[in-house]
Amino acid sequence: QVQLVESGGGLVQAGGSLRLSCAASGSIVNINAMGWYRQAPGKQRDLVALISSSGNINYRDSVKGRFTISRDNAKNTVYLQMNSLKPEDTAVYLCAANVRTLMWTTNDYWGQGTQVTVSS
Repeated sequence: QVQLVESGGGLVQAGGSLRLSCAASGSIVNINAMGWYRQAPGKQRDLVALISSSGNINYRDSVKGRFTISRDNAKNTVYLQMNSLKPEDTAVYLCAANVRTLMWTTNDYWGQGTQVTVSS
């Protein structure tokens, strides 16, 4: 079993910054890609940023230049530094990881989500 636990969400004014963290624990052999998604009320879940085990990164266009994804493989943790936040960034942010487990299966796991609210 693998658990992902996010932290760092909250309420911030437009133009402000937040840093999200997501730590994976459990029966982990190795973690492939890790990423952040977000879902606003009544909208679909969208990919925000993705980082591979080798460090290749992809961002959705609307966050390029403002958000930075990084990971600490020794800590099985992924981060999302969010700067110049806008009200349209308001959503529940969820982390996800593609994990090879001790049972030698590879599955996608999700965190419970953390709320980010940006006031105008």
